Amino acid sequence: MEKFTRLTAKACPLPQPNINTDAILPARFLKWPRDKGLGQVLFADLRRNPEGQEIADFPLNQPAWQDAKILVAGRNFGGGSSREAAVYAVYDYGFRCVIAPSFGDIFAQNAVKNGLLAAIVSDADAAEIAAAIEADPERMVIVDLPQQTIVCGNRSYGFAIEPVSKSQLVNGWDDIDLTDSYRAQIETFLKRDCELRPWAAFVKR
Repeated sequence: MEKFTRLTAKACPLPQPNINTDAILPARFLKWPRDKGLGQVLFADLRRNPEGQEIADFPLNQPAWQDAKILVAGRNFGGGSSREAAVYAVYDYGFRCVIAPSFGDIFAQNAVKNGLLAAIVSDADAAEIAAAIEADPERMVIVDLPQQTIVCGNRSYGFAIEPVSKSQLVNGWDDIDLTDSYRAQIETFLKRDCELRPWAAFVKR
């Protein structure tokens, strides 16, 4: 998995709350193979009207933000179903970080497993960052995961993330890599266990 340490990029505002996984990736696209490009149908029903035409004022349809790698979202981003493909669509579009006051639990877990940083800020900070990038779409935002800071203009904001999730992203670890990082402790435990229960050495592990 790609490591995430520090990202400097444009940020796209999408402050609407409760954008669930069906809004992120509508169910009819779940049969698409990932190599077809799920990024092109990210927010499909928000980006296009029923006739398939782009909605001009939707942020991702505006030229200023089409190369953004950071999404500044509203509260409860990614709530609803557990579909991991919603994270695939966000990542495949090109976003590497979503900043929001809260996330759906499973979405946040899936984000880490796919190298996407879900950074939790206060409602006030999310609103301030969104307002700043709406006022100046060319403004670069710096996300520093080791320091857990977001710099936007002359302001710096802290963000929250679970320590284990942070460790996985900074090191580029998947779940197997994370388990392997405890190899020394596991082997110490097994050695001690065999001393306490010699018969256990004959049990296939």
